[in-house]
Amino acid sequence: MNDHLAQRRLGRTGIVVPAVGVGCWAIGGPAENLGMPMGWSTADDDASAAGLRKAYELGARLFDTADVYGHGRSERLLGHLVSEVPRESLTLTSKVGYFAGTAEHGYHPGHMRRQLEQSLDNLRTDYLDVYFLHHPDFGPDDRWLHGAVEAMRSFRSQGLIRAVGMRGPHRYAPERLQVTGDRTDKIERFGRIFGQIQPEVLAVRDNLLTPASRLTGILELAAEHDCGVLFNKPLSQGLLTAATTSGRERNFGPGDHRSRRRWFTPDAKSIINQGIRDLQQVIGDDPTYLVAVALWACLTRFDDAAVLAGFTTADQVEQNLAALRMRPDDTHIAVARSIMSGVQQQLDGTGEVFVDEHR
Repeated sequence: MNDHLAQRRLGRTGIVVPAVGVGCWAIGGPAENLGMPMGWSTADDDASAAGLRKAYELGARLFDTADVYGHGRSERLLGHLVSEVPRESLTLTSKVGYFAGTAEHGYHPGHMRRQLEQSLDNLRTDYLDVYFLHHPDFGPDDRWLHGAVEAMRSFRSQGLIRAVGMRGPHRYAPERLQVTGDRTDKIERFGRIFGQIQPEVLAVRDNLLTPASRLTGILELAAEHDCGVLFNKPLSQGLLTAATTSGRERNFGPGDHRSRRRWFTPDAKSIINQGIRDLQQVIGDDPTYLVAVALWACLTRFDDAAVLAGFTTADQVEQNLAALRMRPDDTHIAVARSIMSGVQQQLDGTGEVFVDEHR
């Protein structure tokens, strides 16, 4: 139950959640959007529903989804759980922006309102705890930025959302098909629009394969403005679990985003798996403790942060929540960061993150 799980406050929102939340991207299943695969091909509705119920039974209360995850499939599955438990016991977050439909832009204010209303219907609730702007593209010369910010503030004033969220520095997905450049441009852009959006919660990618230097300025900004932080991809979408060392080759079906990510190729996974084996020589081969090290490596970076761990089975949910109760020794976290930093450098040397695409 919740009393047995470490708790975190999400900054000035005052929202308190167990330190491990449930990421619901994978349960959306396969999906195409913006001309590219942006889902998962391994989702099963019955397994997803069982995983959500298991998560709640074991004390999870934070659930994160988005309108584009399976084009509503993820939200609808989560909505079944919402209808079965007290709404006030849950912290629900969703996102808007990646699915434009017939609107001129994903951040057209009218479209945003319609998407929010659809998300609320899908989730069987009348409010969201945090609503995120899902990407940083607001059109030419940021044409849609002001309207998007005003829409978010309107949603909040009307009680449709409790807090405004924003993703940390990253590229809008279609830009990876056509734009080259170093990582500093997305960080600079993040800094420019942060002040206009004034988010209360940040969604930031972090895991043992993320250089700490990429997070320092972001977390300093979050601390300065008392923002809560949700770390996503803490297990690098399964790559940092013992299950990846089995050597079993994975085939990704249509609509599965992993088919375009270099780190899921055999050569890259071989590098990651060797790093995991090296780490297990120090921390032991308990797969749940390995997950604990990965999750707590994120949680120890920032006091007002929770991690979002995805799943496709109830067993994965159970392992993630068991790992939260296993606070690793700080030396093990330090060793993990050191070993996997070397792995990350090797991965960077193999080419771009996206196969035949540019960051």
